[in-house]
Amino acid sequence: MPHDHNHSHQPGNIKLAFFLNMGFTIFEFIGGFYVNSVAIVADALHDAGDSLSLGLSWYLDKKSKKQGNQKYTFGYQRFSLLGALINSIILIAGSCFVIYEAVQRLAAPEHSDAKGMLAFAIVGIVVNSIAAFRLSKGKSLNEKVLQWHLLEDVLGWAAVLVTSIVLIFNDIHILDPLLSLAITAYILWNVIKRLVDTMKIFLQGAPEKINIQELEQKLGAIPHVASVHHAHVWSLDGEHHVLTAHIKLKRVKSLGEVSELKNKVKDALKEYDLEHVTIETEQDDEVCVNEIINERSPS
Repeated sequence: MPHDHNHSHQPGNIKLAFFLNMGFTIFEFIGGFYVNSVAIVADALHDAGDSLSLGLSWYLDKKSKKQGNQKYTFGYQRFSLLGALINSIILIAGSCFVIYEAVQRLAAPEHSDAKGMLAFAIVGIVVNSIAAFRLSKGKSLNEKVLQWHLLEDVLGWAAVLVTSIVLIFNDIHILDPLLSLAITAYILWNVIKRLVDTMKIFLQGAPEKINIQELEQKLGAIPHVASVHHAHVWSLDGEHHVLTAHIKLKRVKSLGEVSELKNKVKDALKEYDLEHVTIETEQDDEVCVNEIINERSPS
């Protein structure tokens, strides 16, 4: 019982946002070292992570359209998890480097070019605002999530802007490393949360939005359903979910009643937005094949 999805993708928006962000990230890394600002380097790291996310999303947007085959029977949606895992590891490693540098600066403060920071902050706000605006036209969940990442970047650059203005009038050397620690702590908090979510999907944990007990009760309330067992639900990539379940029938006397029951099962599952559904039906006197296999398996 496959459930069809018809998401409206606009890969052109992701492509433009990727090139804007990647170009600015390179410019930002060079400039951060030039103006001697750890805060700008910290934000460059964040932008590099967003560039990876945008690049992978752009590539996987095209990749995910490939149909399943003998090697990947569910299709290619799960490849996005690999991208999220790689992105998270890179961001965590980079954040550790920035924290080390910032602590060194707190111990031995250095002068930062406040006017240079101001110029970078203005460009950063403009570039990320343009990219976020383009993604705001997208309808897919992927584009909406990426838009929030870019809006976070705009806020980060606004913080750099305020700090640079303060440094122009009052050269407080520790402000730059303190800001870099704040930005990095915020990045790490979000990256670790995303990594935990990614690992949960890798380990085939049940999606949070689907209550398996509620689902079993809903199916069990359908006429001619005696019980529901061996119900399993997991996610391919965090957006597309899969359900398998066994349904024990009762007082079913014709194929017409079985067909009617299947339609009622489909209707009951519509609200869960499932990508793939496999339901196995068993007659009253039929023994579940899984129970037979379990009995034969060595304890």
